[in-house]
Amino acid sequence: MGSAGGPESGAIAAVSPGAGGVVPRTGLFGRLGARARVTVVSAPAGSGKTVLVRSWIGEAGVADRAAWVPVGLDERDPQGFWASVLGALRGTAPGSGLVRELTAAPDLDGWAVVERLLKDLAPLAEPVWLVVDDVHLLGPDQALRQLELLMMRAPDALRFVLCTRHDLRLGLHRLRLEGQLAEIRAGDLRFSVAEARELFAGAGVELADPAVVMLHERTEGWAAGLRLAALSLAGHPDPGRFAAEFSGSERTVAEYLLDEVLDRQPEDVRRLLLRTCVLERVSGPLADALAGGSGGERVLQELEAANAFVASLDAGRSWFRYHHLFADLLQLELRRTAPGEVTGLHGAAAQWFSEHGFPVEAIRHAQAAQDWGLAARLLAGHWPGLHLGGQAATVHAILGGFPAGAAATDAELAAVAAADELAQGSLGAAERYLEVAARGTASVPAARRGQAQVLLEIIRLLVARHRGNPPAVAEEARRLQATAEAPEAAPGLGEELRALALISLGSAEYGAARIEDAAAHLEQGVVLARRVGRPYLEFTGLAYQAQVELERSFSRAAGRGRQAVELAERHGWTDEPAAGSAYIALAGALICQGRPDEAEPWVQRAERTVMPEAEPAVGAGICFVRGLLELARGRFSDALAACRAAERLSGRLAAPHGSYFVTSTRGLLLHALVRLGAIDRAEQILGGLRDEDRDRGETRVAEAVLRLAQGDPRAAAAALTPVLDGSAPVAWPRWLVGVFVLEAIVRDALSDRAAAWRALERALDIAEPDRMLLWFLLYRAPGLLERHARECAKHAALVSEILTLLPPLEPGPAELAPDGYPGPEAALGSGKPPGGEEWSGGGRSPELVEPLSRSEMRVLRYLPTNLSAPEIARELSVSVTTVRTHISHLFVKLGAHRRTEAVARARDLRLLAPSPTRRAGQPGATVLCRAHAAWRKCRDDLAGFGLGARLGEPPRTLASWVGVPGFCPPRWPNCPGYRFSEHLDPGKSSQLDDADPSSVPSH
Repeated sequence: MGSAGGPESGAIAAVSPGAGGVVPRTGLFGRLGARARVTVVSAPAGSGKTVLVRSWIGEAGVADRAAWVPVGLDERDPQGFWASVLGALRGTAPGSGLVRELTAAPDLDGWAVVERLLKDLAPLAEPVWLVVDDVHLLGPDQALRQLELLMMRAPDALRFVLCTRHDLRLGLHRLRLEGQLAEIRAGDLRFSVAEARELFAGAGVELADPAVVMLHERTEGWAAGLRLAALSLAGHPDPGRFAAEFSGSERTVAEYLLDEVLDRQPEDVRRLLLRTCVLERVSGPLADALAGGSGGERVLQELEAANAFVASLDAGRSWFRYHHLFADLLQLELRRTAPGEVTGLHGAAAQWFSEHGFPVEAIRHAQAAQDWGLAARLLAGHWPGLHLGGQAATVHAILGGFPAGAAATDAELAAVAAADELAQGSLGAAERYLEVAARGTASVPAARRGQAQVLLEIIRLLVARHRGNPPAVAEEARRLQATAEAPEAAPGLGEELRALALISLGSAEYGAARIEDAAAHLEQGVVLARRVGRPYLEFTGLAYQAQVELERSFSRAAGRGRQAVELAERHGWTDEPAAGSAYIALAGALICQGRPDEAEPWVQRAERTVMPEAEPAVGAGICFVRGLLELARGRFSDALAACRAAERLSGRLAAPHGSYFVTSTRGLLLHALVRLGAIDRAEQILGGLRDEDRDRGETRVAEAVLRLAQGDPRAAAAALTPVLDGSAPVAWPRWLVGVFVLEAIVRDALSDRAAAWRALERALDIAEPDRMLLWFLLYRAPGLLERHARECAKHAALVSEILTLLPPLEPGPAELAPDGYPGPEAALGSGKPPGGEEWSGGGRSPELVEPLSRSEMRVLRYLPTNLSAPEIARELSVSVTTVRTHISHLFVKLGAHRRTEAVARARDLRLLAPSPTRRAGQPGATVLCRAHAAWRKCRDDLAGFGLGARLGEPPRTLASWVGVPGFCPPRWPNCPGYRFSEHLDPGKSSQLDDADPSSVPSH
C-alpha cells in the first residue's frame, strides 16, 4: 500500500543531507540512531518528519536495513497494513532470509500475522529499523493494538520509528519508564535561524540576515512555511519586502494549511477556530462565548494533541494560541466568509476580558472594535493598577492605538497621556496634559469622578518626584494616603495606594536629608508592597532604600540595591528610572569603599538607563556619583565635566532639594578645579557665592581644600571650624570622615601633632565599621597614616588597606605647598609621604616574581592583625576556603612559610604599612599599642555592666598606665587590662623599654 505521491512499502528513497536543498539536522540524527526500542517523531503537517528520517537513513548508511511503511488515507485496513509491513521487512538485507512471504486473503488475521512475524524475527541479530510514516492514519484501533504487541515483544535488534501528526494511543509510557523510548517533537523539529539561512541558501535565495530572522519569527521555524517562502522568493524583485509581508494569507501557505489542516476539521471545530482567530490567546470559556457553543476547552486540547497548529500556554492547558501563519489563514478565511462579524467579535472579546480581569486585552479589543469611548474608560479605570504593576511600556503602546488628538478631548485619557509623557521623559508635555485633565474633571460623569481624582493625585505625585521637589512630594503623598483610606475612591487599590504614598514620602524625606524618617517610611512601604503582591512598588521602594542606606550601612545599601536589580531583571524593569537609582546606590557604596573600578559598570548602567533631561533628580545624582568616581581615580578633567553636568541638572530641581544638590555638586566642582590647578577659577566661583551658600558645610570643606592648595593652612583651619562645631554641618553625617581627614592634614601643617592625631583617629573611627575609604583617596595623607600606624595598632588593618590603595600620582600645579610643609602635597594627591619617599601603593613590586591580585591584596591587609581565617572571611564576605587559598598564594609569591614571615616580607616590599613594633627612639611602642588594645577590651567588658564610663580616655604613655585609678580592680583577675598591669613595674623603666611583646596579652 502507498500514499499518493509516496514511495511503495520498503522502497527506501534515502535522502543525503545537503542534497536538493535538504538541511542536515545532525543534532536529531543522534536520537534516531540511539539504542531506544521505539522512536516517535510527532509534529504538525509540514514539520519535516519524513525528510528528517529519510536524510538520517542516507547519512547513517542503513538503507538496506530500513523497512519503510507509509500509511495512506485510502488504504488503512489491518490486512493491507500488515502485508505492507511484511513486504517492507522482506526488502531489507537481514529480513530477506528470515521473514516468510505472506499470501493475502480476505480472512487474514492481524494477530496471527504478528505472532508469525515474531517467530520469523526471533533469530534477528543485526539492527533493522521499521519506519511507519503517518501512523496516525492507521484506521481501526485493532491495528494499533497489534502494532503495540509487536513493539513490546519484538527482538532487541528490531527498532521502530513512528512518524505521526499527533500522539498515539499506544502503551508507550512503559517504554518511557524503561528508557526505551526516544521522542522528537514539534519543538525539536523547528528550524533555528542558522538552519533557515542554510535552507534559503540551498534554494538559491539570497537574503539579508534581518529578513531571515523576520521569516523565521513569522514561520516559528516551521519547515513547510520556510520551504514555501523560499519557493515564493525565487526571482522575487524585493526579498526584504516579501519577508516583512509574509503571512499565512500568502497563497501557497494558505493553500497548504487549508488542505492539510482547516478543511479536515468538522464544521463545529471550523466555526470555533474562525470565530476565535481574532484573539491573541484563547481559553475554553472565551471560545464558548465567541463561538456560541460549549466544550471549547476540550476541542482546543484535542487540537493541540493533534498538532493542529494549536499550542497551550500554561501547564494546566487552559489557555492556547494559534501558530502565527495558521492565525493569518483563519483571519483571511473569516474576512472572506463573514466580514460583518469581525467588529462584533472584538466587542464581545473586550466585554469578556473586562469582566474576567484582563484589562489590557479588553482595551485592545475595544480599540479593534473602534469603540473609543469604551477603550478610554477601560484604560483610565485600570491605569492605576497598570502603573503599580510596572506596565508603563504597555500603556504607551495602548495609547498609540487611539486616534490622534483623542487625549485632548477626553479628561481621563488626558490624565493617562500625562503619565505616559512623564514615563517617556517629557515633563513639559506631561504638565500640559495634566492641566487639560484637571480642567476637564468636572465633565467626567459623577460615577467616575472619584476615580478620575485618584488618577490626578497619583500623576501629580509622580510629577513632583520627577521634578525633585521633596515638599511637593510629601504633600501629594499625604493627600494620596488620605485617599487610600477612602475605599470608594479607589476600590481594591487602598493598600497599593498607601504603599505608593509611603514610598514617595520616604523618597521626599531622603531628598530633605531626613534619613531616619525616610528609612522608616520606605521600610513600611516595601513591606506593604510585598504583602499585597506589588513587585513594582517593592522594586521602587528598594531602590530608594538603597540610596538611604548609603548613609547608614554600605553592606545594607548594596543588599537593597541588588534586591532591586534582581526584581528589575526578573520583570523587565531594567530601563526604569528606579533601576538607575539602584545602580548609582551600588556604585556609590563601592566608590565610598575605595573600589572605583568595581563601581564603573554600575555607573555606566545608570547612565544608559536614565535620560537626565527627563529625570533631572536621578540624572543629577548619576552625574554627582560619576564626579566622585573620577575624583577618586584622579581623572580630574572628567570629574569636572561630570560636576558641571550635575550642577546644571540640579539647578532644575525645586528648592530645597535643588539647593542641596547645587551645593554638593559645587563642592565637588571646586575640588576638581583645585586638582586641575585652576586656582583662580575656583577662587572666582567661591567669591561669587551668596553668603548663605558660602556658609554651607560642603562649600567650607571645598574652601579648605583651596586654601591648602594655596599654602595657607590657617585659612583652611578657619574654613573648617564652623563645620567641626556644627554651625555649618554637612548634609550627610558620614561625610564627616573627609572633614576630619582634612582637619588632620591642616593641624599637621600647623605643627599641632596632637590635634592632627585626634582628628585622624576620629576619621578612622567613623570610617572603619563600613570601610569608608573614599576621603582617604581624595585627601591623601600617607605620612600621617604611617605615623599613626607606628604609634597605635588600633586601626592597623584599615590603615594598611588605605595605604595600599593610594597610587603614586605626580603633583600638579595646584599641589604646591609652602616651603618645608609637605602636608598639602600628600593631601592633594602627590602620593608621597613627608620624607619625600615614594609610596608603592599597589600589588606590584619589582622584587615580586608575580604581582599580587587585587583579591590577594585585600587578604594581605588582614595578615598583620590577629584575625583568624574565618574572621577574615567574614570581614571580606567570602568563604573561608577562598581566604585560605589566597593566603597560600601569598606565601608562594612572597617566599614565606608562615604568616609572620609573609607580613615581614610584605612590609619590606612596602606592600603593607610599616610595622608598629618598637623602633629606635620609640621605647615600648609595641607594649603601648597592646595596652591600648587591652584598655579597649576592658572598656567593652565594663560596658556590659554599665560601668564603661569609669575608664575615661586611655592613657597616652606607658608610665601612666600603672596605678590608673579605678582601672582593672584586682577582684576581676580575668580582665585583660588587669593581666596587662601585672607586667608593668613603675620602678623599672628598663622593663618599659624592653618589655617582651609576646608576654603581653593581645586582643
